[in-house]
Amino acid sequence: MISLGLAQWSTPQWRGQLFSNDDEGRRTLHQYSSVFHCVEGNTTFYALPKPETVSKWAEEAGKGFEFCFKLPRDVTHTGTLDPHHEELKIFFERLAPLEPYFGPFMLQLPANMGADSLYELETFLDCLPHQYSYSLEVRHPVFFEKGEAERQLNRMLAAREINRTCMDTRALFSVPPSNEAIIDAQKKKPHLPVHAVATADRPMIRFIGCMEVETNTEYWQPWLEKISQWLQEGRRPIVFIHTPDNLEAPLQAKAFYEQLQQHCSLPDLPPFPGENNLQEDLF
Repeated sequence: MISLGLAQWSTPQWRGQLFSNDDEGRRTLHQYSSVFHCVEGNTTFYALPKPETVSKWAEEAGKGFEFCFKLPRDVTHTGTLDPHHEELKIFFERLAPLEPYFGPFMLQLPANMGADSLYELETFLDCLPHQYSYSLEVRHPVFFEKGEAERQLNRMLAAREINRTCMDTRALFSVPPSNEAIIDAQKKKPHLPVHAVATADRPMIRFIGCMEVETNTEYWQPWLEKISQWLQEGRRPIVFIHTPDNLEAPLQAKAFYEQLQQHCSLPDLPPFPGENNLQEDLF
């Protein structure tokens, strides 16, 4: 089974599209998780949620839903990977009420952590709580050269059953920086080769597209075949669909899923809670 999700579960512009316009529309996570299987928990990269917020998420999340929370930047982006960092302990303790909904935790390394950091990374990974699963995103160019550093990284991850995050920004960088959202996205996202590598059973794809679904469709075509292959191998891929402003991300994710259904047998996505509003707008 594939898990499909977005970079966030709520934005006001999704009302009347993904979300309904009635009172239920306020329960955005509840409605989001009635359609999508998972979400990127990027907010934890910048700050931890309050305990009452975590409790609210646990109440709203649908059965089988997965949060893929990102480890705090104070742990991963301060120059060293300290497995005994106090923030890491607080991170897992704070999110504990959501444990039934944990997907792979996302560990993102900064672009300056290359081959010289592999031993440090190995030590860090070995100290993480073993009851959880993880996906690692690297951004140093040496890990995309198909050389010994990349082979060593992939072996390290495979030995620990840690997934390697596959970041695909080709569609984003195929368009000119014509508005603020695209300029900001191109500034923040890495422009690196795409390596479709499965080092564990939950390969994770972060597809960073542009505004136009036609352009994105061109770039996600190879993923449809790769995901179909992974499913045949018994893996359970995770796919996150981004656009620069994410306003059309739910519709683009739905289009991606429907095209994937042409390559492999998958159940239909549930209808968007806001689809009745969309139909009403047509008349």
